Amino acid sequence: MYKKKFFLILVFFFIISSSWSQKGFSILESAKNSINFKGNPTNATDRKSLAFSDKGAWFAFGFLDVSNVQAGFSGPFLMTEQNGVWLSSSFVSLQLKDEKGQDIIDWKSSLVAQNSYNSHLEQQFKNEKLEVKQQLVFLSGHSALQRTSITNKTAKTITLFPSYNASLFLDDLQLSNEKNTLKIVSSKSIAVGYIQFLKSNPEIEITKQGYKAQTEKLVLKPNETKEIVVSQTFIFPQYSWKTENETIQKTVFTTLLNNTQKEKEKQLAQLIAKKKNIYKDHSYSDLIAKLVLTLQNNTRIPAEGLKHGGLFPSYNYEWFHGFWAWDSWKHAVAVANYDAELAKNQMRALFDYQDPNGFIPDCIYRNNLLEENNYRNTKAPLAAWAIWKIYEKTKDVNFIKEFYPKLTLYHNWWYKERDHDQDGLCEFGSTDGTVIAAKWESGMDNAVRFDDSKILKNGEKAYSLDQESVDLNSFLFAEKNYLSKMASVLKLNDEAKKWKNESDALKLKIQKQFWDPETGWFYDTTIDGKTLIKAMGCEGYCPIWAEVAAAEQAKAAKNNMVDPASLNTFVPLPTLAANHPKFKPDNGYWRGPIWLDQSYFGINGLEKYGYTKEANELAYKLMHNAEGVMDKGTSIRENYQPVNGKGLEAYNFSWSASHYLMLLLEDK
Repeated sequence: MYKKKFFLILVFFFIISSSWSQKGFSILESAKNSINFKGNPTNATDRKSLAFSDKGAWFAFGFLDVSNVQAGFSGPFLMTEQNGVWLSSSFVSLQLKDEKGQDIIDWKSSLVAQNSYNSHLEQQFKNEKLEVKQQLVFLSGHSALQRTSITNKTAKTITLFPSYNASLFLDDLQLSNEKNTLKIVSSKSIAVGYIQFLKSNPEIEITKQGYKAQTEKLVLKPNETKEIVVSQTFIFPQYSWKTENETIQKTVFTTLLNNTQKEKEKQLAQLIAKKKNIYKDHSYSDLIAKLVLTLQNNTRIPAEGLKHGGLFPSYNYEWFHGFWAWDSWKHAVAVANYDAELAKNQMRALFDYQDPNGFIPDCIYRNNLLEENNYRNTKAPLAAWAIWKIYEKTKDVNFIKEFYPKLTLYHNWWYKERDHDQDGLCEFGSTDGTVIAAKWESGMDNAVRFDDSKILKNGEKAYSLDQESVDLNSFLFAEKNYLSKMASVLKLNDEAKKWKNESDALKLKIQKQFWDPETGWFYDTTIDGKTLIKAMGCEGYCPIWAEVAAAEQAKAAKNNMVDPASLNTFVPLPTLAANHPKFKPDNGYWRGPIWLDQSYFGINGLEKYGYTKEANELAYKLMHNAEGVMDKGTSIRENYQPVNGKGLEAYNFSWSASHYLMLLLEDK
């Protein structure tokens, strides 16, 4: 759904020089190819292959599979609106011909290697005459540079005629040649695109399918190497193309690549140093690199309605090109371990849309259209947790000062808009009076506990389900404690005491109303608090994580969590107990499959109550039994089948990667 024009700026600089150098980086080398970026996009909306991105860019690249390989990377994959699209199978694909017009190298038979790193992509080709190496690295959130290094392996001088020939997948683009610059305009985006050829005098032809470009010939003496550097840029009108262009023109590719490698190596080394002692094996270091790369691929710089940078749930999934509230809180906690500013901005992105009454929308998109941003519901209140975790890493008092009033407003909103009987225990609900939006607000859209739920009106644009939820009130309990800590940091001692008093009162209510001593579990109740809704599910992990459970309650809950018949499945801590009659492990969404945030709440909660051995055993199974998590070349999935470990739903999923990272790094 494209409502506005956009400008796609793809800038190609062809720079010829004669240097090739690359230093070794042991962590990057060990973790290479952690995600498989190979594939053959066949149309604009093909989602069978994944793509590499960096620096928050709104576009990405991959490798063409050997059956279709060319001297170019697949893409770019453009993350426009809610639907990512491939511009082309390979928009910058090099062809090399000799003086007779014959291909001097067959790319398919000459392919030697394709390797991906957290820092860049690279591929190599070799035949009896030439060795060709290509690397792609991101310069910024707007631009990526692609270098092709060509070496003459013969004893004679070779003359080469480089050219480019691209076919487009999109039919809404207008290409034109303006003074040796290829200009691209789309009717479904926000700007204009340019392809510039530096240090060359290209002949550009616009074709029905795309474009052709013939650049100046290359003359290579025996053993001589020359390079072609191409810059591709996708820039929004809120940024200066002139400034970006100036940066590109003065960039030295070798320096850029080396600096990026140093940055990534240092980032990973610092994270690896924070691993828990039980994760000292090298395989966990490679896993950390994979998790960070997953988050990197989903990171976006500010654009249009997204006023601050943040992370998509998954760039690969059609409707996940936006920021979700509780996803954002979770992303921020993980990202704070290596990029505090990104974590802060992830929080700001959602609070940019806070209503005067404190409400935070469920999700927001780049185009900021009311019919696409979801104001029908919010999400569970985990924002104060995220803000405090960021503060623990940064000790930034000004950040607490910035968010404390906003968090207070958000917290109080729940008691004004989602406490139907004003008993101090809240319910999930909606602004439009629909049950489905109220279920969305819980984040557990089709959970068994909501099978018989009905909606109640609280006021104008304020509705509640007819049940009080244990996870929601556990989160609110945790928020009161975090707000008390923040008030103390800000020397608001009376407010700190008030929050603590509220926390103590709520703790007693939760322990009494939601606990079932017979089964040893926490459940939702009817709105009058008299009847437990007995479906043993992941909401019961939350009182343990929030430390609201009494010691004896935590012990009983632990016994359920380590029981193979209920919650200790092959991949442990499912969203519904395996012995429940409605347990649906295959594509059941919130009726059985493993969601990493919930499993994390359970494991981290056990750690807090001193059940370290049990927590470590569950965490081990969570990492080693979920399909592909510990393997090279596989993607982190949205959720997992609890009985056989099969990956389910979206690929390259941020909150799964976030919570795996938390498990590896955080003690409590």
